[in-house]
Amino acid sequence: MNDLIDRQGLWAARALAHRLAQASVDAVLVALSYWLAFELRFDYSVPHRFDSLYGKTVAIVVVANLVVFFGLRFYTKWWRFTSLRDLQMIVVGVVLGGFLVTTVLSIWHPAHSPAVPRGVLFIDLLLTLLTVGGARFVVRSVMERPPTGQLVASGRRVLVCGAGEAGNILIREMQRNRTLGYIPVGIIDDDPRKRGLRVHGVKTRGTRRDLSNILREHRVDEVIIAMPSAPGSIRQEIVEACRQFGVKCTTLPGLPELITGEVNVRRLREVRVEDVLGRAPVEVDLAKVARYLNGRTVMVTGAGGSIGSELCRQVIALGVRRLVMVDHSENNLFEIDLELRSHGTTSIATVIGDCKDAASMEMCFREHRPQIVFHAAAYKHVPMMELNPLQAVANNALATNLMAELSERFGVERFCLISTDKAVEPKTVMGATKALAERVIESRVASSGTRFAAVRFGNVLGSSGSVLPIFRRQIAAGGPVTVTHPEMTRFFMTIPEAVQLVLEATGIAEGGDIFVLDMGEPVRILDLAKRMIELSGQQPGREILIEISGIRPGERLHEELFNVDEEVTPTRYGKVMRATRPQLAPEQLRRGLDELRRRVDARDDLGLDEVIWPTLGLGRGRRLVGEDAPGSEHIPMEGEG
Repeated sequence: MNDLIDRQGLWAARALAHRLAQASVDAVLVALSYWLAFELRFDYSVPHRFDSLYGKTVAIVVVANLVVFFGLRFYTKWWRFTSLRDLQMIVVGVVLGGFLVTTVLSIWHPAHSPAVPRGVLFIDLLLTLLTVGGARFVVRSVMERPPTGQLVASGRRVLVCGAGEAGNILIREMQRNRTLGYIPVGIIDDDPRKRGLRVHGVKTRGTRRDLSNILREHRVDEVIIAMPSAPGSIRQEIVEACRQFGVKCTTLPGLPELITGEVNVRRLREVRVEDVLGRAPVEVDLAKVARYLNGRTVMVTGAGGSIGSELCRQVIALGVRRLVMVDHSENNLFEIDLELRSHGTTSIATVIGDCKDAASMEMCFREHRPQIVFHAAAYKHVPMMELNPLQAVANNALATNLMAELSERFGVERFCLISTDKAVEPKTVMGATKALAERVIESRVASSGTRFAAVRFGNVLGSSGSVLPIFRRQIAAGGPVTVTHPEMTRFFMTIPEAVQLVLEATGIAEGGDIFVLDMGEPVRILDLAKRMIELSGQQPGREILIEISGIRPGERLHEELFNVDEEVTPTRYGKVMRATRPQLAPEQLRRGLDELRRRVDARDDLGLDEVIWPTLGLGRGRRLVGEDAPGSEHIPMEGEG
């Protein structure tokens, strides 16, 4: 304990000494500026009657300025980190100091001496601004001077793609922090007007078309893509050029991932397949479209999952009053809770609970009184749900109905169900149960007091149920990578952009809405596999084989986003569409849910399809449960989230 006290005392003494040293330098600069003001005002020939005026008033000028500088906390920062924002504060401080000096010298001046000329005071203000501000930027310039000799030789020579704000920040950070080991040697930017221009002394060497020549003519160890808004096609082109020359390529995350974080070198990562899919970036002004979250208590179910955890990240960045995270997985909930508690001061409550458990969910609603509910909890692995249909019914359909009833009872303002394209013309147990969940939402009209909505989208890249983790494991094992059919396509969207559009859609819900996200163009699974192999630095078909395993029972070659009886209308948000269709008869839906609940309680899955299909209003469909149902034979685990 004594050692700790001694160390704290030493740190405090050093901090005080540092502040006094900065103040002493400023005092000298202020005095020097005041003296030069006299010399310049009288063209280096100060009249005899003003000879002693400087000596009699310089102490007042120095003290007045230092009082203002201390008041504005000038001496709580290191000069090596001076920024434009600090320069603005320096301008304010010098102007206030000049005003204080003028006021004091207008009220009092030395006996038997004339008043200080206004021209001297004006010139003094300009010179003080120049010397005080300039000293700080001189220190920063010296500290950021590119290292020479041994340090240069040991650093990684990097080429930055993008001369915009992100590239500017990265280059500045590389030059400021020598320990990062980056040496920027050039920039490329598609704006031809920037050719030859310099950013922090680093030359713009050409456009993206010149990348191959630049890599051929200059020694470059790494290429950094500093264009968060660039589409995947541009990233793919840069990655391909780097691969040809054996140069490492890293990137800043896209705009959706950066929505809650700043641009810095620590955000750099390897280029992933989701970066090069070719999708146009989704740009959402969340601060504007998600105002309905401000100051609210928000509940997220399935908070430990891929979609639920990203919902928590983005919701907590939007100024909610309280975040209630619900999940039945202790470890997943612990991880997201640990992450979020290290950011910000929003009140967070973690609830380990099962959305199928009516008693625990009612207690949760009663205790926390959520105003907005995002219901992301669901079973989504298609093959597993085929083998466990009662669990799919209980968790996907009945739990959604329970959460909707509790939301109405406890006065929730908005309720959003996270749905899936597997609910469109369903062919599997998972799809059918999510279709039932959508029907539950549609049955809740605006008059209920709670604005209900479901948001439907396709596969989410990187989620726990997507094909990406499976492909990554297969590539890491040396292959082969298994693809079910060479022409199979799926819609894909990254987790952050999907969540942004969910927040956007929930804000325009009126009641019983089904929103469908614009997923862009479908992607061939075979092309996805090839790109992932290439990004791993290997050749598809040579170093890593691709095998066609065949379509599984109930699996579609191409996914759809709309049912045949749905009418699609645009919303004021271009990436969000509204799907409307005739509602099921309330009694039909109620009877079906009651029967399914009875079957779940009795653990009876015989003839389950004879209940699900009529409840959905589809008549007798193909068998979902039984010997000829998909999942009755051994199916390789490949989730579709």
